Amino acid sequence: MNSIEVQHLSKVYGSTTAIEDVDFTVEAGEIIGFLGPNGAGKTTTMRILAGYLPATTGTAKIAGYDVHHQSMEVRRRMGYLPENPPLYPEMTVEGFLHFVAKIKGVAASDRKKKVASAIERCQLEDKTKIAINKLSKGYRQRVGIAQAIVHEPSVIILDEPTVGLDPRQIIEVRNLIKSLAGEHTIILSTHILPEVSMTCDRIMIINHGKIITTNSPSELEKTLAGNNYSYQLELAGNIADLLPKLEEIPGVIGSKIITENLNDKNRDLVEIICDINSEPGKDIAAIVVIGGVSLYEMRRIRPSLEDVFLELTTEETINNE
Repeated sequence: MNSIEVQHLSKVYGSTTAIEDVDFTVEAGEIIGFLGPNGAGKTTTMRILAGYLPATTGTAKIAGYDVHHQSMEVRRRMGYLPENPPLYPEMTVEGFLHFVAKIKGVAASDRKKKVASAIERCQLEDKTKIAINKLSKGYRQRVGIAQAIVHEPSVIILDEPTVGLDPRQIIEVRNLIKSLAGEHTIILSTHILPEVSMTCDRIMIINHGKIITTNSPSELEKTLAGNNYSYQLELAGNIADLLPKLEEIPGVIGSKIITENLNDKNRDLVEIICDINSEPGKDIAAIVVIGGVSLYEMRRIRPSLEDVFLELTTEETINNE
């Protein structure tokens, strides 16, 4: 059993509640994204799971072992990458990973093989003899992930694994994390919303120390979309006469001008709101052309994961005030 199980977890600092009654489960082999604004309780939760911080109340289990009462068993089965990787900068990559393997209890007979495997999976083959302080930020992050997986844990906890990386490095680390799926159960905290939709099976959003929703990226987007979606059209011409004709199309609910004289180009940005069960895009384009209006751009708009995140956390903030 390689799952993560959290029940009624709370952490209180004096009069401040960092997390309250947190409940969730991550199934074996699953990657779950952990999202929330700064101060929402993500890092506190992950530190409790990693055994670095005791909970005030509640329980958390990694691979069936209680993180508080069976912490050594948990650490044998868990890899943890904090936001700032725990590296010894003067050590070489290979030397550091051998050191980590030893302190994590990897048998001497297995260390060479497991270090070599971590190096290969993190694409560090040409950096093994280089001191960590000579590496770029992206390669240091890879070393951080390598130390988290060198003992082949069943559960991996990654706190902001792509923070501070450039776009190319982010793609490389994302692909690395995706390659770990199936063999490992992963909980991933990040501020980069596209990373979650591209990497994770499910998303868990926390705000003010409470879990407010858990679902797949696509289901969260559908929830926000409700019964509607829209098209945005960049047009030039007689918009006033066109809009009533567009609203007569089956499946079109309404229309509105979003921006007039867009970018000082004598064009208007128009939104056409449609029923979720309809597909009137072809008819919309045809009516625009027949109406003698110039069509410069037409795009279908669906709620993004960012929209979902802002909607849920903003609503939760307002409700708590």
